[in-house]
Amino acid sequence: MASGCEHLGAASHRTQATAPSGAGCSECLASGSRWVHLRLCLRCGHVGCCDSSPNRHATKHFHATQHPVIKSFEPGEDWAWCYVDEVGVNAIPAFDGESPAHHLEAPR
Repeated sequence: MASGCEHLGAASHRTQATAPSGAGCSECLASGSRWVHLRLCLRCGHVGCCDSSPNRHATKHFHATQHPVIKSFEPGEDWAWCYVDEVGVNAIPAFDGESPAHHLEAPR
């Protein structure tokens, strides 16, 4: 676990899954925007687009809510990032449903 990050420590000891808010970035879907990759907020389940995406909704969600930890919402990826401490881990315990079975494409 990332040294000194209580948020990632708490996230690694979760006992139940975080239910995703949807199959894609809800803000991008509503506006017809595209995303590159998706991120899952481990506090509330918000699915937002990554910082390589035009709208950076995962980071905007952090600034609006102060929910500290996201994990990749990409197939086969279990890394996590703490916005507060600006540290990440390569793997965090994940539950079924916290990553899609295949890469989700943004609408064209």
